[in-house]
Amino acid sequence: MTALYRVAKWVVGAPLRGVLRPKAEGLENIPHSGPAILACNHLSVSDHLYLPLVVSRPIAFMAKAEYFLQPGLKGWARGAMVRGLGQIAVDRSGGRAGVDALKRTLPILQNGGLHGIFPEGTRSPDGRLYKGRTGVARLALEAKVPVIPIGLIGTDLAQPIGRAMPDPRAEVLIRIGKPLYFGRYEGMERDKHVVRAVTDEVMDEIRRLTGQEYVDRYAPRASAAQPPAA
Repeated sequence: MTALYRVAKWVVGAPLRGVLRPKAEGLENIPHSGPAILACNHLSVSDHLYLPLVVSRPIAFMAKAEYFLQPGLKGWARGAMVRGLGQIAVDRSGGRAGVDALKRTLPILQNGGLHGIFPEGTRSPDGRLYKGRTGVARLALEAKVPVIPIGLIGTDLAQPIGRAMPDPRAEVLIRIGKPLYFGRYEGMERDKHVVRAVTDEVMDEIRRLTGQEYVDRYAPRASAAQPPAA
């Protein structure tokens, strides 16, 4: 845990938790130590904010590369903050950029850390749960770590598209499922059928936690008129 993370946790996180008051179920399913992937549904730009408010351990999420490159003093401060919180820059331009970003998360898991990921790849445009991308499975199989499914409920009401800050009046519930272990697939991380099956198992557990309707296709990216997903 970096010094900057400790500062952010107590100076920013504690007051935010008091204002936003998210509720959590299943916190006992997150280990006190050791690596794990936290796989969440994605309803709001603030999803990456709510989960760390209820989990005491640091969680490294992927963040848009633009957050690290914004100009001016405000841009520098934001870049310093996301770096200090262990966020990982991801280039969303396609090609091998996403694969390379996933590879950069391996050291976090190998060092016993927690990595947060949104398998849908972007926010749901309509509140439904969309087909998961296989990066979560490839990472879990390569790092040999469990995946903890997490259902975020109400974050889309707290901060819908177009709203600058979360609404503290909205009720947000975070349901944390039991860890999923995939040791039975050891050495099969390059098998496309295996990684699809692992991804689908993770998404099915998220669906069970949230009660969302499942859509068997990938979520469309936000339009240019909408704020980009975190």
